Amino acid sequence: MGAAEHVVVERESEEERREEEKEDGKGGVVVEEKEREEEDLEKGKVGAFVEENRLGMNEEERDHFHVSMLQTLNPTNPLRIVINGGTRVATPSPSQSSRFQTPPPPRSQPRSTPTPQQSVTTLNSRRFTNKISLLLYLVHKVAAIALVGFLIFKGIQGLIDASNPAKRKEERVLKYLLPQVEAASLLSITLAFAWQKAVREWPRIMVYFILWCTFFMSLSAGILLICFQKPSTDGVGVCFIAFAIGNGLYACWVSQRVGFCFKVLLKALEPVDKFPDLNQPAYWMLGSGFLWMSLWILAVVGALNFYYPPLVIIALVLSLAWTTEVMRNVVNLTVSRVIALYYLRGMQSNTQFCFQRALTRNLGSACLGSLFVPAIEALRIVARGLNLLEGEDEFMFSCAHCCLNVMQSIFRYGNGWAYVQIAAYGKGFVKASQDTWALFEREEMVPIVDSDMTSAICFLTGVCSGSICVIVVAAWTATVHEPFTATISLLAFFVGYLMTRIAMALPHACVSCYYVCYAENPENRLFDKTIKERLEMIKTGRDAVMPTPRVPRRFTR
Repeated sequence: MGAAEHVVVERESEEERREEEKEDGKGGVVVEEKEREEEDLEKGKVGAFVEENRLGMNEEERDHFHVSMLQTLNPTNPLRIVINGGTRVATPSPSQSSRFQTPPPPRSQPRSTPTPQQSVTTLNSRRFTNKISLLLYLVHKVAAIALVGFLIFKGIQGLIDASNPAKRKEERVLKYLLPQVEAASLLSITLAFAWQKAVREWPRIMVYFILWCTFFMSLSAGILLICFQKPSTDGVGVCFIAFAIGNGLYACWVSQRVGFCFKVLLKALEPVDKFPDLNQPAYWMLGSGFLWMSLWILAVVGALNFYYPPLVIIALVLSLAWTTEVMRNVVNLTVSRVIALYYLRGMQSNTQFCFQRALTRNLGSACLGSLFVPAIEALRIVARGLNLLEGEDEFMFSCAHCCLNVMQSIFRYGNGWAYVQIAAYGKGFVKASQDTWALFEREEMVPIVDSDMTSAICFLTGVCSGSICVIVVAAWTATVHEPFTATISLLAFFVGYLMTRIAMALPHACVSCYYVCYAENPENRLFDKTIKERLEMIKTGRDAVMPTPRVPRRFTR
């Protein structure tokens, strides 16, 4: 029995050795197949390859195939080898098992929104703002060009046709009106750059000078027109004198604000020296404005040879006002983008690129703001005027607070401070107005920006230039053709005011950027403590903002 069992064991061991030799002979093939499988695994074809091997192998060969794969795994393979007590167990990693199993749902992780990255993306916004306003302005501009061209043709036709009864009138207008208006345009351009240069060089002196020079010039223009002793010139002269009185009262009222005004103006104009070409947009706009006004005057002459001349001339005046206001806001947007990017990101932007952006992507906002901002600010001034007369007469002035509150609400949705965020972030006009005012409220800057004098100073500069043009042109016209004195005086004032406001958009935009960018990031190292100290003084009552004066009670009874 022992010998028989020994023979059986030897036979079984020989059979096992033969099977191992067979298996070793197949090992090379299996290794080659395994290498091809690993190559296909990198190419994404492992599923099909394993399926073919499953179909072509028997159960015993599949076992050896898996063992050979496990023996040659590298550390970077998705499968891991765990050795426990000498046995090798293949444990698929999560990435490998995910190929054959349904992946678990991803965990919801809180997504962080990096504010600086979002701002950088927004700074390069390529969308057009306020497209409807842009479309309306372009339609208006095409119609205005067509009307001006047609009226110039009618004017030339009237001059050539000898039988035309309006020929002599057109000849007189060309002889006695055109030279004066052209001279007023050139004079206003010269005064505009003189004002801008003086404000940049001597802000302390110029704030006082503009306040009182406007008073004396408007008063002088009114007195001069009254001296001609004609009903038309007397009416215009009275308007100038009334404005001069209001200007004088305003200069006395804001005398305590002048110190802070010139400090802000001085600090806000500091970055201008870093951009030598920052005035180029103003040069282009003033040149374009001069050419357009020259054609516009010829169109006014041609309107005399057309139906309803007064209505046509009024339409031309409104079109010119909107066009020049858009030109001013284009300069405003260009300067605002250059200065705002300097404050917010420390960037030295290309003025030419910013000018092109203002003429294309942000032009719609300039058109919308040009329509509504002057009207909103004028109505706000009227509401404040009604508030001055409030007194205790509830019957006549019960709506004073209502009107003022309505205008304050409207002012949140449309104000001149919005141009900074329009230029910097490409926002629409209404959205930029809301966001800017929200910044002022967050930093408690509303009393400061609400009493800012920069806008009034730029406005008075335009009035002063217009008054100087009136004095020169009225004296000239009175010596050559006195009946045209009142008409030419109004045109000269209009032209002088508009051209000067275009050039003064540069300091106005710089001050706006200073306020808005400070409200966005008060800790910026480019800002000093001017606004911060002013806010602290207002909070502590040491430097209270001047309240709106009231009419004494004894005059309201």
